[in-house]
Amino acid sequence: MIWTLAIIAAATALASAALVGLVRVQLLRHDILDRPNERSSHDAPTPRGGGLGVLAALLPAWVAIPFFLPAASTADTVTTAFWVIPLAALFLAGISWVDDLMTIGPLPRLGAQFAAALAGAFLIEGAVFQGLLPGPLDMVIAAIGWVWFMNLFNFMDGIDGISGVEAFAIGIGLLLIGVIGALPLDATHGQALAVAAAAAGFLVWNWPPARIFLGDSGSIPLGYLLGWLLLSLAANGAWQAAAILPLYYLVDATITLFRRIARGEKFWCAHRDHFYQAAIKRDLSHARVSTAIALVNLLLIGLALFSVLADPATLWPWLALLAAVILVALLLVWLAGPRKPA
Repeated sequence: MIWTLAIIAAATALASAALVGLVRVQLLRHDILDRPNERSSHDAPTPRGGGLGVLAALLPAWVAIPFFLPAASTADTVTTAFWVIPLAALFLAGISWVDDLMTIGPLPRLGAQFAAALAGAFLIEGAVFQGLLPGPLDMVIAAIGWVWFMNLFNFMDGIDGISGVEAFAIGIGLLLIGVIGALPLDATHGQALAVAAAAAGFLVWNWPPARIFLGDSGSIPLGYLLGWLLLSLAANGAWQAAAILPLYYLVDATITLFRRIARGEKFWCAHRDHFYQAAIKRDLSHARVSTAIALVNLLLIGLALFSVLADPATLWPWLALLAAVILVALLLVWLAGPRKPA
């Protein structure tokens, strides 16, 4: 089984690198470029839409893995999710690709995202919030959080390497929870490995200096697939781990959102106010910032594993979450840099 997963992962990574390269050639040929402006963190026109190549490699692996690893349960909802989740990701990729080419407005985008999230939330086995909310409300709040995760994954995709690093780290963390954690290894852990492999293939082209960007057509469906895996983990009782693995993205994006709302800004518009962008504005390189985030993510993986291995009846899972919050806070302080003298 392990060798089968390793072969699928290697094939997915190689296919992702190859297909992203082919997509890049076509994007250049058709002049589909992300051109620098005052809100950009890059200096040269760069093809956007590399997510199409990533998904072309990832989705076949995602569908194939349940044939080699058992599902978490045999319920009808799990069988339905086998097809609904990848098809919903494909649907979101199509909507987002149109938005990459021509702005279609926030309402159609959000409508499509909520439809995909509600469909997925209905299929999650178990209560995401562990019984704290009644069934229908648990599903609705999970869907709202899922939509936010999709969009923050898109918002945070603003410098070279960052989203490839984040997707790879979350995927590897989820896999390790299945391999050495307290939860049994099932298809979702193999699918997490496929996400990590596809992200690794993309990083061949996106590591600084980036030669292609994900675009909305990559970041939104990737956020959707990772959201499904994280919510499934939370519904399995390991919600501290589900919060720890993507914690840097969650905190940076959420704090930035509320800061912009408090300042009365149009928070839905593009900007350069994220903590990682502050680091770029003070002349740290894309590679240095993405490497720092990768190192913090490595520590977050360790804390997530500790939280699932610890006795859930003790304070240890909560202490792991607290340690993760402190770690991310230290990263944000470093990214923001020293305060300017008054």
